[in-house]
Amino acid sequence: MTSRLRRPPSPMTIVLTVIAGTLMIPIDITIVAVAITRLSQETGASLPVIQWVATGYTLALATVIPAAAWTISRFGARQVFLTAIGVFTIGSGLVAASWNVESLIAFRVLQGLGGGFVMPAAMTLTLRSAPPEERGRLMALMGLPVLVGPVFGPVLGGWLLDTMSWRWMFLINLPLGLIGLALGLRNLPRLPNGPTARLDVRGLLLLPPAMALLVLGTSFAEDTLLAAEVLVPIGAGVVLIALFVRHALRSVAPLLDIRLLSRRLTGGSAALLVCFAGGYFGSMILVPLYWQAVRGESATTAGLLMAPAGIAAGIMIQVSGRLIDRFPPLPVIGSGIVVSTLGFVALALQLSADAPMLALAVTHAVATSGAGFVMLPTMTVATRYLEDSAIPAGSTLINVLNQVATALCTAGVSVLLAAALSSRLPGLAGDGVGALSAASPAELAAAAPLAAEAMRVAFWLPVAMMTVSAVIALVVFRRTPSAQAVPVDPQPAAAAVD
Repeated sequence: MTSRLRRPPSPMTIVLTVIAGTLMIPIDITIVAVAITRLSQETGASLPVIQWVATGYTLALATVIPAAAWTISRFGARQVFLTAIGVFTIGSGLVAASWNVESLIAFRVLQGLGGGFVMPAAMTLTLRSAPPEERGRLMALMGLPVLVGPVFGPVLGGWLLDTMSWRWMFLINLPLGLIGLALGLRNLPRLPNGPTARLDVRGLLLLPPAMALLVLGTSFAEDTLLAAEVLVPIGAGVVLIALFVRHALRSVAPLLDIRLLSRRLTGGSAALLVCFAGGYFGSMILVPLYWQAVRGESATTAGLLMAPAGIAAGIMIQVSGRLIDRFPPLPVIGSGIVVSTLGFVALALQLSADAPMLALAVTHAVATSGAGFVMLPTMTVATRYLEDSAIPAGSTLINVLNQVATALCTAGVSVLLAAALSSRLPGLAGDGVGALSAASPAELAAAAPLAAEAMRVAFWLPVAMMTVSAVIALVVFRRTPSAQAVPVDPQPAAAAVD
């Protein structure tokens, strides 16, 4: 009797399995945002303390991402992915069972430690499952949770808060995590590993703390960038990053190979993503704030009003993923930047205390549909021509830069909003948006026009960053052909290292 050899999984099977495992990660990041006030009430903790439910998770996430490339190279993308999903799932169950605010924050940190490894491992599995000319379509599928999650997370979170308990926001991760683990064990391939360099201990002591300090500093930037609790950690983080860059350029095997950024398509795409992703995700905190703090809508209603944007982004991701494999990147990515930037300009100009809800929802959907043509296609171009051995470092670089850009732009948006609110509504003092959320209907009606004007001011930072990304796209992609027209890696000849 001869044993039948099992066929290797197809690229589509691999990417669908990866989606099943990653679906809960981006949803979980945003689902907590709508629960902060309720968690403060139910635990008896002050708002500054309960904010660590979100900040602790983000800190842990940012801290472990830089080590993902070495970990994947050492243990394999499959093992890292499955272990990370397991840690995240266990952490979710522990968060749901937490008995006080200290245990709640500690278990959220555990979640973040697992979540930080998921996306680099998922990108490695996806990119290595197909040849370069087919990676756009697969990356588009894999990116669905990344862009759609931040839109649908508040919908789900608001509904669970309004109908059940905050604990269910984490309990729903248990079946999702178990399904992801079961499918991963069955479908994910064991990728061959090359020789693994020794762990870069000096890099480990520089880059992860730098990421944590940057995120910590920006999380304190509620109304000013000039406070010591903001400047000290951000300044220390910048110094550590500079030291890491100096070390990485001299090291044979650094923790993160930043020399990949010297390749034209990888480095140029990374710069574009820093500007566009920072602006896009920075704008994402303003839309739900507008619906809840200016218009007085519930978390569920705010989420539902944002749902068309999530649907539009999901559809456009699938379209752009196929186009980026067939056409040059400039018309695909450039058109997305133009549509998204103009869409957010139109949205900002429409914001008022009584703007038609339908018009705002449609405009927001148009803006996010443009983003669906930018982020995943740009990630595809950045990593399309990397050698298999360089893919873990490339995917980790993209995730690190996105994390930094999002944190910095979100802090900038928060400071702009706080300053605009303070100048227009000095009676709010330092409470800002929190005071608006707690205002009576009559007080909110009186403050809403000026609060909407402050929201418009804060929107201009994301718009400016997206505009810069358009210039970068024109410079980097101007002469880049389609993937089908390039049989070999076009990057080294275009970007020699000095």
